[in-house]
Amino acid sequence: MVEVTTDGTLATFEVRGLHKLWAFKSQIQIPLEHIRRVRQDAEALKGWWHGWRAPGTHIPGLITAGTFYEADKRIFWDVHNAENAIIIDVVHDEYNQLIVEVEDPAAVLALLGEK
Repeated sequence: MVEVTTDGTLATFEVRGLHKLWAFKSQIQIPLEHIRRVRQDAEALKGWWHGWRAPGTHIPGLITAGTFYEADKRIFWDVHNAENAIIIDVVHDEYNQLIVEVEDPAAVLALLGEK
């Protein structure tokens, strides 16, 4: 699970608990101006293929966590429960997209300003 906070100009995505081990990352910071779209999309999360893992963990039906490459995109995943996952599209940054599970998707969508 990921905790999301902002300080007015920067969004911080803090990976919590054992997810740090599975995702091989503990924190990602992205300027808010680089976030283009934030949404929930259950259809985008379906299927077992999420791209080439490097590094990360993927156990179909259980967890997808870490850095994945798919169709010229670098995507950070940390999802165990897809119902609480949000998708963040990013430009001009280390990742093209973040797909993360959060405790309260509605609150994070409001925090990041549904775009």
